[in-house]
Amino acid sequence: MADPLEQIIRLLRPKAVFSKGISGAGEWAVRYPPMRHPGFCAVTLGRCLLAVEGEAPILLEEGDFVLLPATPAFTMSSPDATGRRATPGDLHPSGQEVRHGRKGVPADMRQFGGYFSFASPDADLLVKLLPQVIHIRGTARLTQLVHLVGDEAGRDDVGRELILERLVEILLIEGLRSVPGTTSGPSLLRGLSDDRVVTALRLMHGDLKRNWTANRLAREVGMSRSAFFDRFLRTVGMTPMDYLLAWRMAVAKSLLREGALSLADIADRIGYGSASTFSTAFSRHVGEPPGRYMRRALEADTIAEVGAS
Repeated sequence: MADPLEQIIRLLRPKAVFSKGISGAGEWAVRYPPMRHPGFCAVTLGRCLLAVEGEAPILLEEGDFVLLPATPAFTMSSPDATGRRATPGDLHPSGQEVRHGRKGVPADMRQFGGYFSFASPDADLLVKLLPQVIHIRGTARLTQLVHLVGDEAGRDDVGRELILERLVEILLIEGLRSVPGTTSGPSLLRGLSDDRVVTALRLMHGDLKRNWTANRLAREVGMSRSAFFDRFLRTVGMTPMDYLLAWRMAVAKSLLREGALSLADIADRIGYGSASTFSTAFSRHVGEPPGRYMRRALEADTIAEVGAS
């Protein structure tokens, strides 16, 4: 059966932007502005305090992994730096480890982290369905993966970009599937840990052409329509039909950007009976007709390719 999380991450095409080592000694506090990119870090020595805007502070310990799907403003500090004025953090890549606090002494804390971007413009599909802070304790595989990303990012070798893309995909999947299903608040992760909801998600992802309705999905998972509707909304944070529409439109935009299929073929692939009904639904959801969206996306890709050459 289809794996919704894997399909979403493949469609979003994550790419590593930069990663670096960070260490601290003594008392220190650093404030970072919003990045609007997913950020991650693994603590490899000691402890530090993470305070994300709008969330309770978290004491990170050796072996902890943190993923910030949207990376709002946050402060990182030594555990005993409460009330200390934070200095501005540097978001730009550096060839050397960044040191906070006292210099020339052994580090009390060491971490490795960075951020990445999504090549697809549909990042909100995943980000809005995830907790603002994902904190995982004691997962050695994640720490190893973070170091592999950093090691590959620092190399100047053939195949570097392809390897980085695959490593970041693996890092995302490993991180997200390591989150306990009891995450607070509605999220995709809660839905994936609920046996009835994940069955519905797999059905939708596995057969996008089918004429799914809330009634049909409810029957497939062995629930009444009202109980299924409420359970899906409570765990995922949106209704089953809203989720299905969002996923269909995300797949449609991906196919339009590739420019290899006709509107009729795309409509058929995502469950619309004709190009006209698909065009109407796409225009209503995206704000412009699919033909115009495809031309604009292809023009943007051509400009990007020319700029990179």
